[in-house]
Amino acid sequence: MKDAIIEVYGLFHSYGDFEAVKGITFNVYRGEIFSFLGPNGAGKSTTINVLTTLLPLQKGRVLVNGYDLRREKRKVRESIGIVFQDEVLDGDLTVWETLEFHGRIYGMPKKERRERIEEMLKLAELEKKVNERVKYLSGGMRRRLEISRGLMTRPDVLFLDEPTLGLDPQTRYRIWEYIRKVNKEGTTIFLTTHYMEEADLLSDRISIIDHGRIIISGTSEELKNSIGSDLIYLETKNSEKGKEVASSFKEVKNVKDSSRGLEISLQADGRRFLPKLIIALEKSGVDIESISLKKPTLDDVFLHYTGRELRDGGPEDRIKAIAMKRRRR
Repeated sequence: MKDAIIEVYGLFHSYGDFEAVKGITFNVYRGEIFSFLGPNGAGKSTTINVLTTLLPLQKGRVLVNGYDLRREKRKVRESIGIVFQDEVLDGDLTVWETLEFHGRIYGMPKKERRERIEEMLKLAELEKKVNERVKYLSGGMRRRLEISRGLMTRPDVLFLDEPTLGLDPQTRYRIWEYIRKVNKEGTTIFLTTHYMEEADLLSDRISIIDHGRIIISGTSEELKNSIGSDLIYLETKNSEKGKEVASSFKEVKNVKDSSRGLEISLQADGRRFLPKLIIALEKSGVDIESISLKKPTLDDVFLHYTGRELRDGGPEDRIKAIAMKRRRR
């Protein structure tokens, strides 16, 4: 049986009348990279802020590293590290001073602190930037420094809230490599992201979250296979007739409307099936405006279960911004 380092049962959280998290239950296993995948406003950051004690636990039960979040907040904080979505580095400090200051705040003995800083500099490949002021570092270097700072106290769990948000593709890939290295060192990673590729390439398991609810969880392959071995998207003006024709084949697992037209999920080789479908549609008088065949992606999984693609910010973003502003006063 796998060892759960985070256990969440029936978690709710509201901002006034707005319910941001609606009774979610999930586990994170020790040593894995676990991802919350969802659009802005889905409830990802609210959940992570509750689990890291930055927001109060209103309703539900949470255990982190065996400690009850409601009764043992200090023990929970001692078990975790966190890298926020927004950068919170002091640009006037050097790389060394940033890590040194963090170690002192946590009361690390001088010898241990120095050894740990050296380890972190090597892991983050920042040895040559040790005396550089943070404000002169590239965006990717600053992100690696933030992650290193979160690792200074050797946390059992590292929370990364949208760690590559706003970074260019090349820098993003370097951050992914760094996250993998951190995980191989033995740290459990809890990642929130709205980048499909990020969740796909990094995660051992993924929970798709939308409107405060977990839609489906599993490995990347399990999620993709849940909607079919292949997908066909058909655009036609004769939607109902198209459904009828497609549904008549034993190779078809499911047919439903989507923002891309008819989504036809297959339980067979799509390359062999597609010509048969086209012939049947034409014989039935169904006009084909466009038709495409593809292997399922996480984007398709999200579309299948929610009826839409990842969207931009929702009401949670505005409420979260207000809450963060109040905490900083």
